[in-house]
Amino acid sequence: MSDGDDDTTELSPESFDERLTEAEEALEAAETEADLDEVEATLDEIEADVEAADLPEPDDEDEDDPAEELESRLSDLRDELESQRGPYAEDAVETLEEAKSTIADTRWTEQGEGEIVAAVETFADEFNGVLDASVSVDGDDEDSLTAAVDDAVSAVEAADLDADEDAETIADLIEVADGLADGLDDAQEWDDLETREKLQVQGFYDVLGHYKDYPPELSALKEHEKRGNVEMIALAFESFQSDFMQEYCIEAFTRMNDDSAYETIEGQAKRRDKGVIKAIGKMAAEEGVEMLVDYVDTDSDPALQKVVFKALGEIGSEEATQPIANKLVTENDNVRSAAARALGLIGDTRAVDPLSDVVADDDVDSVRASAAWALRQIGTEDALEAAAGYVDDRSFLVQREAELAAEFLGDDVEAEATV
Repeated sequence: MSDGDDDTTELSPESFDERLTEAEEALEAAETEADLDEVEATLDEIEADVEAADLPEPDDEDEDDPAEELESRLSDLRDELESQRGPYAEDAVETLEEAKSTIADTRWTEQGEGEIVAAVETFADEFNGVLDASVSVDGDDEDSLTAAVDDAVSAVEAADLDADEDAETIADLIEVADGLADGLDDAQEWDDLETREKLQVQGFYDVLGHYKDYPPELSALKEHEKRGNVEMIALAFESFQSDFMQEYCIEAFTRMNDDSAYETIEGQAKRRDKGVIKAIGKMAAEEGVEMLVDYVDTDSDPALQKVVFKALGEIGSEEATQPIANKLVTENDNVRSAAARALGLIGDTRAVDPLSDVVADDDVDSVRASAAWALRQIGTEDALEAAAGYVDDRSFLVQREAELAAEFLGDDVEAEATV
């Protein structure tokens, strides 16, 4: 608080206005960073006094609030103060550090790679002219370009420029650094390309001697599938926004049965896309087991459960045996049937007892037949005997599975006798 005989007068709106006017005049007259520091200290004192003052409050809503007016004027003066500071060498360094990150973190096209080399070379020449330095670009690779920018940063820091005495040099450095940033902004990035241009660059269309279908992307997809080029189907899947093209890619993955495509479609599977889950089963991608097991309990979506069960069965991981076996007693008979068949595909002998219980006790013959089929797929003597015990069953479906199991057991017995 400023010294004076009457504290009430000193903390009145009028006294604050006077002090702010004096601070404004001092700010206009400031020529150095030290002058600006003094003005900032004055504003800090005034702000503290305003907060401590018991200023009158307006009598009605339409009347101006003295405290708000003073705070607004203080804020404006602080903004003006900051605009008068600098420039600082640190501002140039910050821009150069950002430029270095842009070079390293951006995926450039072939054209863009040439453009960023030219941008850094131009920057180096201009920078050397401003600071009498010897920054050079020793190659056209990322390391050489970022090393040149690093050398420029080191040169700025070593120069120990003063904001007052070297203001002109600092301003020129900032201009040169901004020029580098603009040059990098203008260089062609991978993300600047349209989808078809990106695919062209990556050789997606190279398999086409001529276009057979429209769009040509479909012809290329068919040819890549024929050649077993999973990576190109994956490229198309990630590039196309068309539902039709993505659906074709998924169908291609399903037909190709190659688990190298798993990472490409994993994200879609996490959104519970049934077509993708089917593809994961066909490609027997063991990486997907943990995720699919999490979907086993989606009782509110039986259609999803059926697809998941089959996919897990085709993958054949015994990790899924118990979760699926738990669904042999679920309410939905279609889900029970799908669970039984999945267990048959997995082939884990731990499923023999629960499947035998289903054949014996389930109320739905189609479910019982699925369980008998699963026992036959597991194929151990115990499993076959459990299924074969129903050759006289009331259900033709169950009876047929039992007969096939009995025939298999009979062949085994005959073979053993021959030996």
